[in-house]
Amino acid sequence: MSTSQAENTQSDGKSFEQLRHECLMKGVLFEDPDFPAKDSSLFFSEKVPVHIEWKRPTEICKNPKFILDGADRTDICQGQLGDCWLLAAVASLTMKKEALARVVPPDQEFNQRYAGIFHFQFWNHNKWLDVVVDDRLPTVRNQLIMLHSASSNEFWSALLEKAYAKLNGSYESLKGGSTMEAMEDFTGGVGEMYETKAAPGDLFNIMKKALDRGSMMGCSIDITSSAESEAKTSTGLVKGHAYSITGVEEVNARGQKVKLVRIRNPWGQVEWNGAWSDNSREWNYIDSAEKNRIMQNSADDGEFWMEFEDFKRNYDKVEICNMSPDSLTEDTKHQWAVNVFEGNWIRGSTAGGCRNYIDTFWTNPQFKLLLNDADGDNTCSVVIALMQKNRRKLRKEGLDLETIGFAVYEAPEGEDHVGKDFFRYNGSKARSRTYINMREVAERFTLPPGNYLLVPTTFQPHHEADFLIRVFSETKAEALEMGSKVDADLPDPPMPSPPEEETKEEKGLRRLFEQLAGSDQAISVRELQEMLNGVLSRRKEIKFDGLSLSTCHSIINLMDVDNTGKIEFQEFKVFWEKLKKWIMLFLSFDTDRSGKMSSYELRGALKAAGMQLNNPLLQLVGLRFADENYEIDFDDYLTCIVRLENMFRVFQALDKFNRGRVQMNIMQFLMLSMNV
Repeated sequence: MSTSQAENTQSDGKSFEQLRHECLMKGVLFEDPDFPAKDSSLFFSEKVPVHIEWKRPTEICKNPKFILDGADRTDICQGQLGDCWLLAAVASLTMKKEALARVVPPDQEFNQRYAGIFHFQFWNHNKWLDVVVDDRLPTVRNQLIMLHSASSNEFWSALLEKAYAKLNGSYESLKGGSTMEAMEDFTGGVGEMYETKAAPGDLFNIMKKALDRGSMMGCSIDITSSAESEAKTSTGLVKGHAYSITGVEEVNARGQKVKLVRIRNPWGQVEWNGAWSDNSREWNYIDSAEKNRIMQNSADDGEFWMEFEDFKRNYDKVEICNMSPDSLTEDTKHQWAVNVFEGNWIRGSTAGGCRNYIDTFWTNPQFKLLLNDADGDNTCSVVIALMQKNRRKLRKEGLDLETIGFAVYEAPEGEDHVGKDFFRYNGSKARSRTYINMREVAERFTLPPGNYLLVPTTFQPHHEADFLIRVFSETKAEALEMGSKVDADLPDPPMPSPPEEETKEEKGLRRLFEQLAGSDQAISVRELQEMLNGVLSRRKEIKFDGLSLSTCHSIINLMDVDNTGKIEFQEFKVFWEKLKKWIMLFLSFDTDRSGKMSSYELRGALKAAGMQLNNPLLQLVGLRFADENYEIDFDDYLTCIVRLENMFRVFQALDKFNRGRVQMNIMQFLMLSMNV
């Protein structure tokens, strides 16, 4: 990935090269206004506990180097921050020189081109970003307090951590995480997680193939309480700590095959002291040439070997990030086919929660997967990855990771957005193993060919977040977002009956209308409000406080065909027939007769009225009309449905003129017509 392919992220829109050139021309060192050398860049929830000085490498040592003798695993030593998950990923990254050169561009040094500015590239929500930083680093008594190299004059790893902190809002935002998260941000790859106690029988081969194909890998030991975090066990391992897996080998020991795993502790020390540890007797049982081949860095450098069964007993999770979307568990290499979608859960319209909440579950965004080409054994292999976006950055606003997951159903024929009853009577064909508060939930499935419906959700309804879905399939697959159609089926209303054929109801309405109308036999917006409130207040089945003037304005806009700003009785009769149908619709969704309907039912109510909105438009309407309890009263319901019909009537009139242009402006027009 070259710099030109990554997006610039600086607020002034300037690239690293432009900013460095400006500083060199002016003879100044870069000071980053987007991530200043202040306490706010370090912490957002607490005060800095000690006096911290921000210093440039040239102020810390005499001969600073960006990279000294190549970037390797020993350049990563943990500082005061709880981001071992990030360090484990950086350690794995140093073993993939091509990937490292993309994340850490080599065109930077403390030489004649030095201007106090450096840049790094990260994958972020399906695109690569170029992040610049100045080189002022937090120190105490002239020592770096965050990530640093074992060499006191090497600074690439400290500056990489600073750029990643900037991307996520602050250093504090990096506290706690999954190695997989950073691995994906360094590669754009897809992650998989295995529980060692419930792993597939070929986990060792999966790990070996993963490393052979350039994948990055991490492992960790679960904790049962916060007190156990970073606690050292008697065997030299650390609980709740992120390690990187750097090697997988099979050796002959006393005539038997032994499977070994090489692991690195980002602390750079504290090692396993059991079988196959650095100085254990097991190494005497293998051929000296083989021992020399695989025994590297046997000092107390944080890297060690373990027998695979010991590894499974002691570690709980293995995280694998495939550097490119190639097959991981097949002997032959395949290129994945990839489909990507972005969406969001918005309370009141598309934040329906999990299947436990059947009344709102169906309102979540839905995606159709067309798996038509089998890849072997008449099955289709897919990896589905659901990622929530920007949650680290939102921590300073009091928001953290949502609990997320997804379910996969066999898709019914011909449905654009599947309704509640389908989910009531049909079980899922596959789903995420659990709902969990991680940035990404990813699962591998083997499914028969067919059409499937993917429903991503938060665990509870009304919880908002933006998300990204990636679907990797071993054979080409189509995928599309459901409910993306914007359409209306609004037949012309029947002609109003002539006066001599009016019903008893219509004659009563005429008398009331004529009492309010002036000599022009038409009523204004205020007279319409008085008339409708008078008539509707006598209907006991509708609970409401009266129609607003705004609603009545919308009605006149819809029905006033001669543009007088008033409506005549014949126009009113047409509206009255519409209103009776809309009242029946409202009552069918006002199930508890409270005078309100759930805003989550709006899609169904509009569909019954002949109108279909996509998710972004539905979210806008929900935000405009729903109250704090995600309910819509009769007045707002009527305003909404009248304005939408008015909008669609305008579009139908323009449709013959220029359909494409109309489609382009539909969002803007809706916002205007809804007063959003």
